[in-house]
Amino acid sequence: MSERFVVIPVGRPAAETNNKVTTDTSPGGQRWAGNGNNSVTVAQETPETSVPILEYSREPNKYGDGNPKESIPFINNSDLDGGNLYDGKNMALFEEEMDSNPMVSSLLNKLANYTNLTQGVVEHEEAENDEGAKKKKVKSPQMGTFIGVYLPCLQNILGVILFLRFTWIVGTAGILESFAIVFMCCSCTMLTAISMSAIATNGVVPAGGSYYMISRSLGPEFGGAVGLCFYLGTTFAGSMYILGTIEILLTYIVPNAAIFKGENGGETEAMLNNMRVYGTCCIILMALVVYVGVKYVNKLALVFLACVVLSIFAIYAGVIKSAFDPPDFPICLLGNRTLLSRNYDVCAKIVIEANETVTTKLWSLFCDSPFLNASCNEYFEMNNVTEIQGIPGLASGVITDNLWSDYGLQGMLVEKKGQPSISAPDSKFTSPYVSNDIATFFTLLVGIYFPSVTGIMAGSNRSGDLKDAQKSIPVGTIMAIATTSFIYMSCVVLFGACIEGVVLRDKFGEAVSGNLVIGILSWPSPWVIVIGSLFSTCGAGLQSLTGAPRLLQAIARDGIVPFLQVFGHGKANGEPTWALLLTAGICEIGILIASLDSVAPILSMFFLMCYMFVNLACAVQTLLCTPNWRPRFKFYHWTLSFLGMSLCLALMFICSWYYALVAMLIAGCIYKYIEYRGAEKEWGDGIRGLSLNAARYALIRLEEAPPHTKNWRPQLMVLLNLDSEQNVKHAGLLSFTTQLKAGKGLTIVGSVIEGTYMAKRPEAKQSEQNVKSAMAAEKTKGFCHVVVSSNLRDGVSHLIQSAGLGGMKHNTVLMAWPNLWKEQEDPISWRNFIETVRETTAAHQALLVAKNIDSFPSNQERFSNGTIDVWWIVHDGGLLMLLPFLLQQHKVWRKCKMRIFTVAQLDDNSIQMKKDLQMFLYHLRLNAEVEVVEMHESDISAFTYEKTLVMEQRSQMLKQMQLSRTEREREAQLIHDRNTASHAAISEKVDAVPDRVHMTWTKEKYIAERNRNREPAGMGVKDLFNMKPEWESLNQSNVRRMHTAVKLNEVVVNKSQDAHLVLLNMPGPPKNKCGDENYMEFLEVLTEGLNRVLLVRGGGREVITIYS
Repeated sequence: MSERFVVIPVGRPAAETNNKVTTDTSPGGQRWAGNGNNSVTVAQETPETSVPILEYSREPNKYGDGNPKESIPFINNSDLDGGNLYDGKNMALFEEEMDSNPMVSSLLNKLANYTNLTQGVVEHEEAENDEGAKKKKVKSPQMGTFIGVYLPCLQNILGVILFLRFTWIVGTAGILESFAIVFMCCSCTMLTAISMSAIATNGVVPAGGSYYMISRSLGPEFGGAVGLCFYLGTTFAGSMYILGTIEILLTYIVPNAAIFKGENGGETEAMLNNMRVYGTCCIILMALVVYVGVKYVNKLALVFLACVVLSIFAIYAGVIKSAFDPPDFPICLLGNRTLLSRNYDVCAKIVIEANETVTTKLWSLFCDSPFLNASCNEYFEMNNVTEIQGIPGLASGVITDNLWSDYGLQGMLVEKKGQPSISAPDSKFTSPYVSNDIATFFTLLVGIYFPSVTGIMAGSNRSGDLKDAQKSIPVGTIMAIATTSFIYMSCVVLFGACIEGVVLRDKFGEAVSGNLVIGILSWPSPWVIVIGSLFSTCGAGLQSLTGAPRLLQAIARDGIVPFLQVFGHGKANGEPTWALLLTAGICEIGILIASLDSVAPILSMFFLMCYMFVNLACAVQTLLCTPNWRPRFKFYHWTLSFLGMSLCLALMFICSWYYALVAMLIAGCIYKYIEYRGAEKEWGDGIRGLSLNAARYALIRLEEAPPHTKNWRPQLMVLLNLDSEQNVKHAGLLSFTTQLKAGKGLTIVGSVIEGTYMAKRPEAKQSEQNVKSAMAAEKTKGFCHVVVSSNLRDGVSHLIQSAGLGGMKHNTVLMAWPNLWKEQEDPISWRNFIETVRETTAAHQALLVAKNIDSFPSNQERFSNGTIDVWWIVHDGGLLMLLPFLLQQHKVWRKCKMRIFTVAQLDDNSIQMKKDLQMFLYHLRLNAEVEVVEMHESDISAFTYEKTLVMEQRSQMLKQMQLSRTEREREAQLIHDRNTASHAAISEKVDAVPDRVHMTWTKEKYIAERNRNREPAGMGVKDLFNMKPEWESLNQSNVRRMHTAVKLNEVVVNKSQDAHLVLLNMPGPPKNKCGDENYMEFLEVLTEGLNRVLLVRGGGREVITIYS
């Protein structure tokens, strides 16, 4: 029961104490307890005499298991006090698990007290780990949908493009195509907002916005790549806003402040230089403001927002007023060409003053003198001057003239459609006309317009300040997009219906006395829009310089991009100083570009890529149906997310195909860098789930039937031995695995720990970590599987039988030769080895046994020459020939040549065998030297008999050692007594003999040779066990096997002693288990004198084919 409730037995008095806790146990068994004025009495009574009731305890923030030290609401909390055990009886069954599994009430308490603080903005955070430091109380977030999401999104979406470029876009593209541009871009952001709402309501989203959502949904690689792209987009957006600020300042407010003056057509270049100078000064000033205090920027945000809203209302008011009282802004046309307003005072060629005809300033522009008989420009002479209203009004019908597009090349004159004009050359004089400063086309306008719909992430970035983020983010964001979409779409129609086409296409208002075109439409004054847009763009630039460094700081603190670690640090209060410095530097790049029309498509790329991956994240999560995917926002579907993703991708290439490719290349490089060098993060992202689903689908399709021979490759189960400290004994096995596999196919590294799982679980975990570390050190790609079994034999058997999943199972076992099998008194090591050989054979799995594995080359070694020798004694399915080919793919063995030896018997045609083998290798596409070795029948040598005799003596000795201690002692005494007399006589006859004697064998020679060939050590063994076997007593099968091993070893050593690696057919163990101990001796003799040997035993199927 929770400590917030105290049991009060009714019928007993309650003792009251003041400000202290008292406990008293009366003789009657009554226990008194008090705490201040809220003390109660707990009486020990029988159930019959007490009626318990519940009283609410006023002690706050302490209930459940009474452990107030939990700092995070998670089950496995390392900060829990391990010694604080649950003291009640109701939950005594779980008291031993309380440290790792706290009470549900305690968990809920911590979840209730969890505060989602905005990441990066840490001015209100204190050092939580400083003992005794008083933490500043953080106010609970109280912002609602309107203030917290709707207005910030509105402020970020409506900005510089609306005020400076939107009328030009409408005039150039026409109403219909402009509407299509706006509809495409707004549809893109609306679909992205739906996907973002689903992700943002699927749990708590800290600040970091799109970066956090993408990284936690698609993984650190995608998150880091797209997060950095979003950071670059936000940074270039700051450049765009600053350029917009300078353009408003120098073009519409104080044009005389320009440092560079353009003459003879150099106005454009002079303007760009002015933008660079003033922009650099502006960015330095803004960076200083952000550095000094972000809180001032946040406080000014409402002022900037008010300017935007006021400007919007002024535009609509001007549209309404133009319907009945259009403003007076006349423009002057020569023929159908628009004239620059600064070059004339009266829109006429001549005027009458005092009954005299006088030429105007306009006349001087086209004629060589102010007199009526002057020589003038031919076009000027042939066409009339006309004055029309720049804002004819809503009821003028000008909308029909503005429906269609009017694209043109750079320098093309702005001309009025339908106006009479006589064409003529324009030589001799400078043209004082309004013209296009850049070439215009549909895709360019899409790229310039798209930044005006960005900013939809503003609400999700403030999730920590919202009262109910999961409700506010979807509603506020979608409403803001709907509002701004309505504003943009209505403005397309209203601008086209109110403003003359030549004025719309006049980007800088040069035909209307240098006024902002959208300003002359507004009411009550053009200055409302000019001042409002100035503050709006300035505020948006400050917001970008505030948000971008925090986004970079969030990425740096996640640790996924190592070289960005330095940008995770900042001032003492957490302000990202270094990130701000980098942001200002990147912003300066955009400032140096100097053209708003050139910067806009760049940031469009980065924002579109970000939005594309938000849609992808939602689609992936929806299609995977992961259990954790439970968004509160229900109005989403994977088809909408896929449509949004496709639209984003299409818009990227529509805006600029080369910018799109560059942005993708940047994101791809960052992705691969994080994948290769970045910190490993597991965020439960959708890509992991997608990989799991893909693996499951592939495994289901992959039948358990063996693959076709053409697809066969060794899928390895590597059996590793561990020492007493759970470290890998033979790391060379992993190196050899890497060289053999080169990262292809399946590799399972298995090991067995002897004992019970409950007792050995920590050791198993440690062993698994050690094996994984060894695999990483040797660059072995695969899986680790450590099992705990009652004995090693069963553990290995379990691995061979059960490792793998479905059709993805191993088909080959790789293990090391037990080098110390002779020295160990306990035969269990070699018995386990032989049983493993039998089990792999029964499971139809190939077996590779590496002898002298510690002498095998490491991954860093390189053989500049040498050979890999294959001794193909019996057919094993072609595995012997496939293995050297696979090894040669690795750089360690790449320069080694392959040699294949085979053995010809007495009745074989060795010449024909060699030709056939060469042809076979040719069809197999293998390059190898072929040699046929002739092994004729020969008499069994004395050395073979000696080896066999020693082997059988050792076998009998091992059997004898398995007797009980008492039996051994009694047997040894009997043997000693029986052989005391013969021992001396035989010892006198012992002479030294050569190591190897080859002779034709008879019974008499064998007896004499046996008595001569005994060494003192062997004699001692014989004396101990009373063994005097005659040659007839030797097992003839063992003699023949030993003969084969000796003869074959002689041939192999003769031919391949200098080879870097020797591959041999591995003979199978005897079917009769009584001969197991001899089997090891046969293999030892077979491989004696060779440095590196790989014994190969096929799996009973063909693994290589000559067919395509």
